[in-house]
Amino acid sequence: MNALRLSDLTTTAVGGPAAALVEAGSEEELLSAVAAADDAAQHVLLVGGGSNILACEQPFEGMVVHVASRGVVVVDEADSQGLVEVAAGHPWDDVVRETVAQGLAGLETLAGIPGTAGATPVQNVGAYGAEVSQTIERVRTWDREERRERTFGFEELEFSYRDSALKRSMNAGSPRYVVLSVTFRLRRQDESLPVRYAQLATALGVEAGQCAPLELVRETVLRLRASKGMVLDPEDRDTFSTGSFFTNPVVAQEELTDRIPADAPRYPVLDARGHEVPGAVKFSAAWLIDHAGFGKGFGLPGTRNELLDLDGAAVAGGRASLSTKHTLAVTNRGSATGEEVAAVARTVQRGVAEVFGITLVPEPVLLGLSL
Repeated sequence: MNALRLSDLTTTAVGGPAAALVEAGSEEELLSAVAAADDAAQHVLLVGGGSNILACEQPFEGMVVHVASRGVVVVDEADSQGLVEVAAGHPWDDVVRETVAQGLAGLETLAGIPGTAGATPVQNVGAYGAEVSQTIERVRTWDREERRERTFGFEELEFSYRDSALKRSMNAGSPRYVVLSVTFRLRRQDESLPVRYAQLATALGVEAGQCAPLELVRETVLRLRASKGMVLDPEDRDTFSTGSFFTNPVVAQEELTDRIPADAPRYPVLDARGHEVPGAVKFSAAWLIDHAGFGKGFGLPGTRNELLDLDGAAVAGGRASLSTKHTLAVTNRGSATGEEVAAVARTVQRGVAEVFGITLVPEPVLLGLSL
């Protein structure tokens, strides 16, 4: 065990000291660490890549468990499909790269997302028209309440947009179910699944709904993400964030009002299998933020929201701001605290609500913070 700061483990590089850290390099070490913390009635914080945590500067008195187990194994294979079991701590982008290299399609549009495999079913991670729920077969977990292993099948996971039964079981960032491994059902083919996202299709030179070579899709997604500051780079302060801070809001048709302009981009809401859900519309959070007057870099010296008459630097002294590449990321410019990053997010959330009547929902787990 070692003392450290959560800022050393999170992609936003904020967070106070932690009383204890256990490095869990295997499933056995993960189970042992969690059991020891539970026996001592300690709060448990699991950290993988640290990309979905925004923490305050106050000390974290519980046990921080760094999940670092590794392994990508094809456990069952037929002519056209493969079941791939991935250890919870395996870096997610490596999972995508390794499965694409083996000619297995299904995860290629999720390249470049920071974090680990075990976190993906909790949040139902998604990007560029795909979500992990569309390929997950089962998730093996440790139930901390019943102290036994439990495997969730697809239906039991109750996936929805950026949500799952696993996420809903969490308490103040601490999970009831500790993910041990995730099994994906992927297709053995040289081309991707149909490309749904218009921007990605354009970049690939194909029509929406068409396929493209697996590796080309992965590389194109990485290039698009990097252009938005969404691929970690220690030399680029725009990447010191949790990625997309807010989910794209889903609004029931009957709740739509004329406060939302007719030209606001609208997208279908998909269920966990990728089928359209009737009676609801998904809006672009980035578009709403931008059109509520929060431009790229809001929060830096010299930035303003003219629509709401807000001085950007007054929010957090220029130490935290929206990314200069993408309005959906809230960044640490070098010396921000968690409170200052949250202050920028809070200002944006309240501004969008004032202009459009929509309250944006944060994606990251907030430790000791609120909006």
